[in-house]
Amino acid sequence: MKIVVTGGAGFIGSNVVDELISNNHEVCVVDNLSTGKIDNLNDKARFYKYDITNADALKLIFKIGRPEVVYHFAAQIDVNTSLKKPAFDANVNIEGTINVLECCRKYEVKKIIYPSSAAVYGNPEYLPVDEKHPIEPISFYGISKHTPEHYIKTFCSLYGIKYTIFRYSNVYGIRQDPKGEGGVVSIFINKFLNNESPFIFGDGEQTRDFIYVKDIVKANLLALNCGDNKIVNISANIPVTVNELYETMKRIFNSDVQAVYKEPRQGDILHSYLDTSLAKEFMGWKAQYYFENGVSETIAYCRNLYNCKNKVVATDEQIR
Repeated sequence: MKIVVTGGAGFIGSNVVDELISNNHEVCVVDNLSTGKIDNLNDKARFYKYDITNADALKLIFKIGRPEVVYHFAAQIDVNTSLKKPAFDANVNIEGTINVLECCRKYEVKKIIYPSSAAVYGNPEYLPVDEKHPIEPISFYGISKHTPEHYIKTFCSLYGIKYTIFRYSNVYGIRQDPKGEGGVVSIFINKFLNNESPFIFGDGEQTRDFIYVKDIVKANLLALNCGDNKIVNISANIPVTVNELYETMKRIFNSDVQAVYKEPRQGDILHSYLDTSLAKEFMGWKAQYYFENGVSETIAYCRNLYNCKNKVVATDEQIR
């Protein structure tokens, strides 16, 4: 199957690309490398270094590639950036998505798969949060991830395109960058690797719903053949406190690094986890990785990268 993956050099996108290629699909990656990395690119994928806000370039890529399916991962994903630069956030996430949808229409794409976010729900009114929960985003990022859902549903209804929309909880795993938009798991791992104290805002009893990237990949592969015209939550469906995250890492690293507690951050959601009943019903999907297993794999991957980057090569004088 011919597939275009926007943002295919990024954290989640590159992991999905690898699995698509291992399943013998023909993959074209579109990424401007603003947050994606060239090292993440699968060498069997065709690569175009373009921005999704460049409508003309996108049309040319679709004209050449004639994809049957599009995974639209390219996005502005930093909440703080959305608050400081709302126009930029909207340009990438909303107008960029419209550009992708116009290409889907023009070149008769059969299906688009789009990762939305739990950020669309805002502060939960009840737990676990299901897909019927009121949409009340508390950041421009939440707005700019939700608005494309409406465009996707309407485009697909008008032009006979199928879609699956995922609302992810807190994704973590290999290739997540601890800098910039990096999630708390990646940030904590980086702190432990450098023997630095991680910061915990508030008392650490706030909960998050952490989902391992390999479970995300599984959901995306299933969406090729099921979940048509559905919006479904993808999460571990298990709340984990930030303190539990810290203690888990401390145990795996066998470290005595102490966390530093700081004042709570304004606007932070205290408790959140998602109901995934619809994902199981419509796609037969359920998270397979326990939190500690996923974190252990991620730490092993990051340790290897860290050791490779910091390896000291002996000089001729040292050898003598």
